[in-house]
Amino acid sequence: MAMNAKTILLSLSLVAGINLPAWSADLETVTVAGGCFWCVESDFESVRGVTEAVSGFSGGQVRNPTYKQVTSGGTGHREAVQITFDPSVISIEQIYAMFLRSIDVTDAGGQFCDRGKSYTTAIYSASSEQAAAAKAAIAKAEAELGRSVVTPIETLKSFYPAEAYHQDYYKSRDRVLTRFGLVSKAKAYKKYRTACGRDARVAELWGSSAPFARGH
Repeated sequence: MAMNAKTILLSLSLVAGINLPAWSADLETVTVAGGCFWCVESDFESVRGVTEAVSGFSGGQVRNPTYKQVTSGGTGHREAVQITFDPSVISIEQIYAMFLRSIDVTDAGGQFCDRGKSYTTAIYSASSEQAAAAKAAIAKAEAELGRSVVTPIETLKSFYPAEAYHQDYYKSRDRVLTRFGLVSKAKAYKKYRTACGRDARVAELWGSSAPFARGH
């Protein structure tokens, strides 16, 4: 009988007496839109229990859209991120709570310096369980803020990964020509994030509850 990689590793560990870290076979994935997908990807790839975050597009009617198409408008898509996580380490409720406290949930016109439909926020549910968890997270966020949350919950119909150029942008050493000059993507990303005011606004809105706001 064929053995998968996990079975092989576990067998070897028993023979060699090696203690392997806990491994969940049941990873889960949620899809969210929080403005700039570079920022959401960067935030969640730093979270213990998250195994991957992929930048892409969701919510629209155009199949396999390009970044240029989405940001130009008319596709119905938002910049979105699929977050895959180990629920034995971090719960979906924690993921949604962190997400809502990493964005401006009161802004229906975009996020920070990025305006328009493609930069608005949303939670895309892939099941009734995800929808229920998202609804509960929004209710808690509204109670904490004392204000309405405009981030909608929508049914996930499709998710299209963005071009390879956009994946892991926040940590890439590839150099690009930007308004900041010829710099690495990582440096351009940091300058953009600061100039866009993301962390400053999130810290203003959420205070100590903001999980990712840096230096504010």
